[in-house]
Amino acid sequence: MAAIGSLVFCTGCGDLLPVSKGSVKNVLICDCCGATNKDTASKTTLTESKPSDFPSLIRQNRSVVRTVNAHEIQTEALTNATCEKCGRTEVRFSAVQLRGADEGSTIFYTCACGNKWNTNN
Repeated sequence: MAAIGSLVFCTGCGDLLPVSKGSVKNVLICDCCGATNKDTASKTTLTESKPSDFPSLIRQNRSVVRTVNAHEIQTEALTNATCEKCGRTEVRFSAVQLRGADEGSTIFYTCACGNKWNTNN
């Protein structure tokens, strides 16, 4: 009999044997070839590993802390749209999904002159 984890195999033909009782007194009979196999007590395998055994770029960078202030994050991009107030052709915009998923986004425009407007696409 050969055991791999909790599975027990016949030494004669290699077929999977019925569920092991985990006692040396039990005899397992193979349904395929009829061979008798002595049962063995279940064995526990304990493995240990250290984080250094599995190097990872994410694990290496997990101690790096980056502080970001919300007011410093640039969430707008530049586009070619004309400001109605000053006539400037390059303004900043951001797209926000304010309505349902099957609806278009709302585009918020901001000009350097301070003018703000939005469109629903």
